[in-house]
Amino acid sequence: MSWDNGDNKDSGPWGKGPAGGNNNFGNSELDNILKALFKMIGGFIPGGSSGGKMSKKGIFMLILVFFVVWGATGIYKVQPDEQGIVLRFGEFTKTTPDGLHYHLPFPIEKVITPKVTRENQIEVGVRTAGEGSSIGRGSVGRDIPEESLMLTGDENIVDVDFSVQWVISNAGDYLFNIQDPEATVKAVAESSMREVVGGANLQQILTEGREQNEAAVLELMQKTLDEYGSGISIRRVQLQKVDPPEAVIGAFRDVQAARADQERLQNEADAYTNRVIPAARGESARLDPEATVKAVAESSMREVVGGANLQQILTEGREQNEAAVLELMQKTLDEYGSGISIRRVQLQKVDPPEAVIGAFRDVQAARADQERLQNEADAYTNRVIPAARGESARLMEAAEGYKNAVISDAKGEAARFLSIYNEYSKAPIVTRQRMYLETLERVYEGMDKIIIDQSESGGPGVVPYLPLDQLQKRNNQEIESRNQ
Repeated sequence: MSWDNGDNKDSGPWGKGPAGGNNNFGNSELDNILKALFKMIGGFIPGGSSGGKMSKKGIFMLILVFFVVWGATGIYKVQPDEQGIVLRFGEFTKTTPDGLHYHLPFPIEKVITPKVTRENQIEVGVRTAGEGSSIGRGSVGRDIPEESLMLTGDENIVDVDFSVQWVISNAGDYLFNIQDPEATVKAVAESSMREVVGGANLQQILTEGREQNEAAVLELMQKTLDEYGSGISIRRVQLQKVDPPEAVIGAFRDVQAARADQERLQNEADAYTNRVIPAARGESARLDPEATVKAVAESSMREVVGGANLQQILTEGREQNEAAVLELMQKTLDEYGSGISIRRVQLQKVDPPEAVIGAFRDVQAARADQERLQNEADAYTNRVIPAARGESARLMEAAEGYKNAVISDAKGEAARFLSIYNEYSKAPIVTRQRMYLETLERVYEGMDKIIIDQSESGGPGVVPYLPLDQLQKRNNQEIESRNQ
């Protein structure tokens, strides 16, 4: 709307200007700028006018253009190295891949596009000069002892510096499930490395176990982060430095050098032994064959006995031991080139030493008693358990039969009662008399009865009758007495 109609030079945007004095607001620079702006908008929008006035249709078109532009702000593009995270009033709703997408305009929805293919790096035990710089094996940086010093499985201390490379695998989980991703990755990395180092010995950590330890730490870290729902994928764990603590590294290197010298001297001694001993044995066999056979027999027997347990040697392993000694003797004598063939090895006596033979026999007797008692216990178990199971099954079947009988009797009584009730409802007097007579019949059925006439005719009182039941009982008693 125009603030000025061109007629009143003293009117302001809210009507007449202030009374008194000169009103220069209408001629100010701001007023001229606003007039020019409205003239320009009125020229582009249908229904407007170059004079600065705007019709209702122009206002509607202006509002429509505003909403179109506002709606177009919801178009966004996700780059190939990003993931789109759509928030609706601050709440996570969905994840979108790379490409063009649309979301409801601000402030209803907004989009966060974190880099998911960028490889991040965390260093534990060491800090390099540049933040996030790429380091390799042997890189030098500021050591952090409180992170790098760890206890091994054989109770030694080792100084471990390593780095972890990780990327975002699920941007939604990464942004909303963990508060500080870098601190979380670092804490999980240090904890996992301490667990792996604590399960290995120092020599394995310092030498051949580096790659296995890296793989174990990576696997443990990934498992822990997945349990957190962190949306982080570990790409690589790289050990930078694995050394003893600085205070003892000189002594450790001396020990390593001594071990290397020991191994070298041992190899030299073995080579000398392998060269000299066969020659000496061959010379001995040439000079004294019987002594050679005896020495070889004793050595072979000691080797065979050393590989078996006492029980096997004293009992069932005699023949196997004889065959093993014969084979080993023949092999050794053939290596000497002695020209001797072993025909038979025969064990004469195989007993514990004389000083402990009594105790050994007590042990053997105790083992025999143990086996006997075990067999008796097994026999008792095999006898009692089936009987108990049978008795249990019998009781279960009896209980089941009793249950069924009680239920059947109850159902029968209920059916009988219902049938009597139906008859009673049809003829109450007759049914009541019948029930009375049937009850008296059941009551007097097994009793001795005397009938008394109480009629008004003045009868004799006691009615004479033939006691057939008493005669039958007496007859049965006489028959039993005769049979006896």
